[in-house]
Amino acid sequence: MQNDRQNDRLSWGDTVFLNLEREGMPLNVASVSVFDGEIPFMDCVQLIESKLPLIPRYLKRVVPAAFGIGLPTWEYDTDFDLSRHVRRLTLKHGTDTELKAVAAKLFGTVMDRRHPLWDMTFVYGLKHNRTAMIFRVHHCLADGIAGVGIVSAFMDANPDAPHLPKKKLKLRVPPPRDPLSSVAGGVIDSYSDFAKRILSAWEDLLTMAERATANGGRLPTDELSQLMPEITASTERLRFNVIYRGPQKFAWAEVPLAEVKAIKQAFGASVNDVILALVTATVRRYSELHGDRVKGRLLRMMVPVNLRGQDSPGELGNRISLVPVTVPLDIRNPRKLLLAVHRRTELLKNAHAAEVVSLAGGLLGTFPIALQSFVGPMISQIPFTPFNMVCTNVPGPQHPLYLLGHRMLRWYPYVPVGGELAVNCAILSYDGNAYFGFSGDAHAAPDLRRLEEFLKDSFVELRQAAGIPIPHRGPSRRKNVAREKTQSESAHAAGKANGSIPLKGSPPSVESGRAPQPITDDGNAATQLIA
Repeated sequence: MQNDRQNDRLSWGDTVFLNLEREGMPLNVASVSVFDGEIPFMDCVQLIESKLPLIPRYLKRVVPAAFGIGLPTWEYDTDFDLSRHVRRLTLKHGTDTELKAVAAKLFGTVMDRRHPLWDMTFVYGLKHNRTAMIFRVHHCLADGIAGVGIVSAFMDANPDAPHLPKKKLKLRVPPPRDPLSSVAGGVIDSYSDFAKRILSAWEDLLTMAERATANGGRLPTDELSQLMPEITASTERLRFNVIYRGPQKFAWAEVPLAEVKAIKQAFGASVNDVILALVTATVRRYSELHGDRVKGRLLRMMVPVNLRGQDSPGELGNRISLVPVTVPLDIRNPRKLLLAVHRRTELLKNAHAAEVVSLAGGLLGTFPIALQSFVGPMISQIPFTPFNMVCTNVPGPQHPLYLLGHRMLRWYPYVPVGGELAVNCAILSYDGNAYFGFSGDAHAAPDLRRLEEFLKDSFVELRQAAGIPIPHRGPSRRKNVAREKTQSESAHAAGKANGSIPLKGSPPSVESGRAPQPITDDGNAATQLIA
């Protein structure tokens, strides 16, 4: 293995995620994947071992800077043992409910910082002859986009099982730096990174100024004046905005991506507008279930935005900004709700909110590391609610993936909870479906599973408003899984023959005479806001 010393220091942003973590409140990006058939565990171990040289960061641990001077570094773990990172367990009853409980317990556990911050747990004993994989990686190592790329690196786009290497991987770990060089390098690299951040901030300011000039220096003032009270209003706590205590719960649901796109087309909105409208309606239903007032209340969602360029889609670390999307919680009409979401995302896009937040976050990240590490764990225990929940949407591959020849049937994402954000939502699109993962504190939301049914109810309501007919569903889950596998593999084979891989299914048609009017506030659909 090459002696790679490039990019071996955490960025300021990655270090912030490291320092915000506290015992009992891990900051991991994670997912639960469900595969067809039983995958031999030792074959999984052998495959993962063979892939590790492709991801050197997976062999490295985080080493704090000496005396707290400078940024932490990634150093090869001289005591690396794959058995610490790849494990197996067998369910007693084999139900999805039991799988969710196992995943929630893992998601609520902090990883050992003496070793690389990732692991995979293969779960056996699932009903209907399935295998699950629970994947975790610390947020300082990857955000959602990078996490999807990492999982995909262990899989194949065709159902043919790869040949496993016969020889065991031999790791040649470079010797660690001597302490004096480490301190000197930390000071130099940290100063260099600080200077780059200042220059980058100045460049961002110039870019925003140029865009404003090109746009005549104008913002949609009429719409801005209408929405300003919502934007500037303080965040009102919802029932799940309480200090996180743990343990965690995990719930999930999925909707067909083709139908989401049909709703988007019908109303002239974006996929992300539809997703945010669904989450808003789901939270409204959950609040009303508990008798909470929704009239006049707002839901403020913090939406991550991908800042990666086209030339670095697989870049590790965190390359995101955060944009607050505030939506009235009492809009019951699905079309009006989607219109409200669309107006707000368009306004934020035109105001370059992502760039502004990124600029502010970049400057905040330059606070001394020693201060970050001291204050970080305490921040999560302060009763402060800047927004109600995180809602992150990550695009995944729209063709089936295979692990050792076994097709991945489902892929549920996870986003961490903490502070007063005791319930959050992650969405991942994969192979024709949008998968929703709800993470929550067991005390703040003991009935978190109700969000699953409320999301489906909200989706049916929005689909009906768009005039989309209800598709015929198969008689049983087991038959559906078998049929989906056959259809997906046939589509994949056809796609390979003509050089493209089609989406599973096709957008449903709109019933004659019931086509809704598109959203035409400014004639444009919102760009892809969420990352």
